[in-house]
Amino acid sequence: MQPMGRIVLQGVTKQFGDTVVLRDLALELDTEEVTGLVGDNGCGKTTLLRLIAGQLEPDMGSVHRPRGLTMGYLPQEPSLDGGRTLYEEVAEAFAERAQIEDRLHALAHLIERHHDDPQLPKLLAEYDKLNARFERVGGYAAEANTKAVLAGLGFSKDDHALPISALSGGQKCRAALGRLLLQDRELLLLDEPTNHLDMGATRWLEKTVESHRGGAIIISHDRYLLDRLTDRIVEMEGTSVQSYPGNYSAYVEVRALRRLTQQRQYEKDQALIRKERAFIAKHIAGQRTKEAKGRRKRLDRRVEAGEFVENAPSKQKHISMSFRAPESGSKVVLICREASKRYGEKILFENLDLEVYRGQRLGIIGPNGTGKTTLLRMAVGRVTPDHGEVRLAPTLSIGYHDQEHADLDPQLNVLDTVRRVAPGKSERQIRSYLGRFLFTGDDVFKPISALSGGEQSRVRLAALMLSEPQAILLDEPTNHLDIRSREVLEDALVEYSGTLIIVSHDRYLLDRVVDRLLILESGSHRLYPGTYSEYIKQMEAPPPEPEAKPVATPQPAPAATPKKAARRPKPKQGPATRIASPYDHLSIDDLESLIEASEQELETLTAEYGLDATFRDPLGLNTLNEKVELLRDELTALEAAWDERADHL
Repeated sequence: MQPMGRIVLQGVTKQFGDTVVLRDLALELDTEEVTGLVGDNGCGKTTLLRLIAGQLEPDMGSVHRPRGLTMGYLPQEPSLDGGRTLYEEVAEAFAERAQIEDRLHALAHLIERHHDDPQLPKLLAEYDKLNARFERVGGYAAEANTKAVLAGLGFSKDDHALPISALSGGQKCRAALGRLLLQDRELLLLDEPTNHLDMGATRWLEKTVESHRGGAIIISHDRYLLDRLTDRIVEMEGTSVQSYPGNYSAYVEVRALRRLTQQRQYEKDQALIRKERAFIAKHIAGQRTKEAKGRRKRLDRRVEAGEFVENAPSKQKHISMSFRAPESGSKVVLICREASKRYGEKILFENLDLEVYRGQRLGIIGPNGTGKTTLLRMAVGRVTPDHGEVRLAPTLSIGYHDQEHADLDPQLNVLDTVRRVAPGKSERQIRSYLGRFLFTGDDVFKPISALSGGEQSRVRLAALMLSEPQAILLDEPTNHLDIRSREVLEDALVEYSGTLIIVSHDRYLLDRVVDRLLILESGSHRLYPGTYSEYIKQMEAPPPEPEAKPVATPQPAPAATPKKAARRPKPKQGPATRIASPYDHLSIDDLESLIEASEQELETLTAEYGLDATFRDPLGLNTLNEKVELLRDELTALEAAWDERADHL
């Protein structure tokens, strides 16, 4: 019998044409856990997620899901209704809400008019069930929640009226993510949800998933997100999977230990097998034939029983690189003096003063559109500041990685592209070198125009490595790289002795390779002397607690409350034993006034979720959540007291 709360895959095989993606896969996933799916590009992560979602059927084996489990699936390229506006498409998550609200009002009127009707218990049961469902699909906070999600994902209020057809690919992905998060789904299936999110939106997503009352399965190259959210990591390698408890960092440690142990046991077992077979070969036809045959029989039995580790740990080819920086005679690498840049009415930055010295490692972060890439392009002379100056030391050799690969000639092949930076090396040397970047055989003759984004990144990094620059400027270098390639790049950057300036959304990389941050935000900027995690810890540290102040009792509000479902009427009943309530001294009119005041206050608080400032302030968001929960508890108690008092009218 399938365990409750678990998705069970048994003997699952899936292939496309002649390519087997999954073979005889066995896996169990807890639907209340957050699981991260990791593995190299093309290993089958999306295929596995679609099998779990029911969008694909296995060729062999089975996928069992708990009965009644609701799932929400976000593909990498979601489909949206081009005829709707952004707000309408995201608010579609609440399509069921209006129908439920109409039925609740109809039921309330029926209950009021039919106290003695035999159908009353059935009507009350339907009302209670629908009311619970109404709350789950958004209740009266649907509009506020929709605005809050749009703000959290980086959309402005002006964006709400944009037609879906006018949105960029990244904006459409964010809209689909927003719609999914607003739906009432127990298990979220997210395929690269942070691909089009800046750091602020990614942090908002992390907090949203943390507070989600259910589980999630997430495919992501964002190791920082996996560290913060996951209870388990499932690694896909070849056609099989391996499950590791804990977050991403725990997985890395356990994986290394498992592979080391497996390698040692493999070497030990293979040595024993070679020794036994050598003895058998030597004595099978001699005086010790009987002993040799006995040993062969025992060895064959142990091999068939799987007592030996017969396969060495996988040694897949991954990028192997190292950077060597020649000595530099210049102490100051980059100088910015009162640098300003704007496009039309949009100010990227103003009066930016910055000096980067030899050997320093600077990370540049901030929301999309704040000028991070522009600043790097100013440094290498591709963009001119409107005011002030931005310049690199003229005697330095510079390595620049453009995230758009604009410096790659699409007509050149891989070999010739890399040979341009090392004209003194032979073709054999360069081909051997490119093998470290996974370009083997005829791959080196592919034109740049035929390469994927990840392959172009590897070509650019290979050229950077051979040029041996004194300073490296990297613009989103991990875009399109899988996790293993990112890890190897980080290791190389950690060992690099030159000056490093890097623009990146990859928080895990920033934590490992930089020790200073330049934060660009909406026309402003500031420097932080530390790592990304240290910066976030400081930003999210709770402020000093203010002195306690008396809390005023909320007064009944005379203003009309928004339309809401009628409070459930109670049938007349006889006296019953009850627990004393703190509201016993209040009349039913007083209770009604307090309920209306509390509902209005709750409406005001939930409206704050739609403010951009709320989701730019994590501490304020936590405080708002606490206030809303306390007010909901108070409202529940007041309504219970009102119901009790109504029973005795």
